[in-house]
Amino acid sequence: MKFLKQIEILIVEDDNDINKILELIVKKQGYRATCCFSGTEAQLRLQQQSFNLILLDIMLPGLTGEELLREIRKQSSIPVIVISAKSIIEDKVNILKLGADDYMVKPFAREEVAARIEVQLRKNYLQQTGDCLSWKELTLDESQHRVMVKKSDLNLTNVEFDILKIMLKHPKQVFSKAKLYELLWNDIYQGNDNSISVHVSNIRKKISAITNEEYIKTIWGIGFSLV
Repeated sequence: MKFLKQIEILIVEDDNDINKILELIVKKQGYRATCCFSGTEAQLRLQQQSFNLILLDIMLPGLTGEELLREIRKQSSIPVIVISAKSIIEDKVNILKLGADDYMVKPFAREEVAARIEVQLRKNYLQQTGDCLSWKELTLDESQHRVMVKKSDLNLTNVEFDILKIMLKHPKQVFSKAKLYELLWNDIYQGNDNSISVHVSNIRKKISAITNEEYIKTIWGIGFSLV
């Protein structure tokens, strides 16, 4: 299946040889691979970059695979394929209950890894190319130009709607004011325009009138992201 944008896949595996094999599989499919060798390294990478899929080992130094998976699921629905030497049914069930989308046992066939990657990417692509975008209890319907939080309508201006749509399409990305400005108006940000901050503040206020849960976080000195 061909995708409209470059697919970014994060590989989290402490064994150098297996990590390299997975990287070759990913690149052979035409996707970009970022390789990490510990759970802690992967956690830092996820804070800096957005990915379309994660290949995750369980027995990792530092932060374990289970701990990393829990952290991922607190804030993202990104597809995660666990590839582990643990073959006991109870282990598989526990990992799937933690939020893994698929589970493979080592040793693996390269063709099967490639096929399972395609399945998860296709599934996620079809979910994201519909009219609705969701994050926690917030849903944005492009076709109806409607946003709901906890099943209550959120009355947004057109610009506020577009800002939220951009962020929902890239839920792990931190957007600077300059980047949002350029995406919204296809113009260069001059640096002295405070309109983006005002719009984001208005979105926050409207959400907080419905729920106390935080949805947009300010990363001081960098920008804004969903949380």
